[in-house]
Amino acid sequence: MSCTEKNPQDCNIIGSGIFISPKGVLDHAGSVGFSLIVWVLGGGICALGSLCYAELGVTIPKSGGDYSYVTEIFGGLVGFLLLWSAVLIMYPTTLAVIALTFSNYVLQPAFPNCLPPFIATRLLSTACVMFLTWVNCSSVRWGTRIQDIFTVGKLLALVLIIVVGMIQIAKGHYDALEPQTAFEFIKDPSVGQIALAFLQASFAYSGWNFLNYVTEEVVEPRKNLPRAIYISIPLVTLVYTLTNIAYFSSMSPQELLESNAVAVTFGEKLLGVFSWVMPISVALSTFGGINGYLFTSSRLCFSGAREGHLPYLLAMIHLKSCTPIPALLVCCTATIVILCIGDTHNLINYVSFINYLSYGVTIAGLLYYRWKKPKLVRPIKVNLLVPCSYLVFWAVLLGFSLYSEPVVCGMGLVIMLTGVPIYFIGVQWKNKPHWISSAVERVTYLGQRLFYVVFPQDDPSEIQPLTEKSEL
Repeated sequence: MSCTEKNPQDCNIIGSGIFISPKGVLDHAGSVGFSLIVWVLGGGICALGSLCYAELGVTIPKSGGDYSYVTEIFGGLVGFLLLWSAVLIMYPTTLAVIALTFSNYVLQPAFPNCLPPFIATRLLSTACVMFLTWVNCSSVRWGTRIQDIFTVGKLLALVLIIVVGMIQIAKGHYDALEPQTAFEFIKDPSVGQIALAFLQASFAYSGWNFLNYVTEEVVEPRKNLPRAIYISIPLVTLVYTLTNIAYFSSMSPQELLESNAVAVTFGEKLLGVFSWVMPISVALSTFGGINGYLFTSSRLCFSGAREGHLPYLLAMIHLKSCTPIPALLVCCTATIVILCIGDTHNLINYVSFINYLSYGVTIAGLLYYRWKKPKLVRPIKVNLLVPCSYLVFWAVLLGFSLYSEPVVCGMGLVIMLTGVPIYFIGVQWKNKPHWISSAVERVTYLGQRLFYVVFPQDDPSEIQPLTEKSEL
């Protein structure tokens, strides 16, 4: 999706979520037909959000995505809460889900008749995250090359699934896709369950806003941001829909819901002696996905620290390799903690709820910014129906999701709100006692010695919070 070069998140919108979410979407949607509608509409909602982000990207041409826009529009507190939730919830949870998927697909062939052991999946997931953290700490080039190479696995798996599925349909194997069968509900549908189905699908589509994290690096953003949206979103929606259609060409809804690794089950049913290709391809895909999210999450940590919203140690890079080692280690640690406390299905609902919450706040900011600064030059200006339509869907989705899963979704909301006292104590409180400032300085100095990191600028005083810039 990206218009930039040498960025590991270029292909993240076609992500590992397509190998994870189909089971959750079908479970909550209740029927094959409804699940396919959710996949198509999910792509349409992403398109609306992407157009809004394109306007924000050229109006506020700063890297950092949601965090930079919300901080500029609403001020430091709201921006910090978005950053706080991203660092503690969004990115670590997404990394945990992808890492668990990686371990499930690697281990499933060894446990064909049962789930892989809990300890085995967690240990393998942890080892994978730690290894890729080490790679990204060692060299930016290594991380980029891993992303380029392992993207091939992602595309290979999807192409193979779609082609084999279309061949099956051409042979007449489409019983589950016939209208009278496709809309037979496995369980009674409800608005709350449909909302959760959209949350599950949104996990697969996450990545549509990643281009805004590197806006300053995009060549001619006025042209390339909309071009990326018009090409990528319809293409990804088509690929995801065809992938799900292919699954149903060989599996009944019950078989898909019972499968712990949908693509592996698909391969075992249709690829015969070549079924080993599927788990390897998906493992490669998820491996690359972890790498891409590590890159992006560490960059957000790095940006937040530069703005004074996180400890300045996180804004430092290695003296020789120029990698943000402290930020990468924070992301790695948070991911390993979350790996130990949740299952994949609940983690997806948990992170998707917070993701949608941040998207909605950002797009509401677009409307507020138009009212606040009506004469500001906007190279891209979307019709008001676009953000309004998105926000109506957003409000309904989050309301019914919270109603259906109050504990899972509410937990993320509570964790986000814990950032309020942290902001006032850590960021807003300027005249801290000398012993606190000295302790922070000692920890920063120790971190610099331990990780061999420095500020990327010659003069650390060049770092200036967004809130201060906006007041000038």
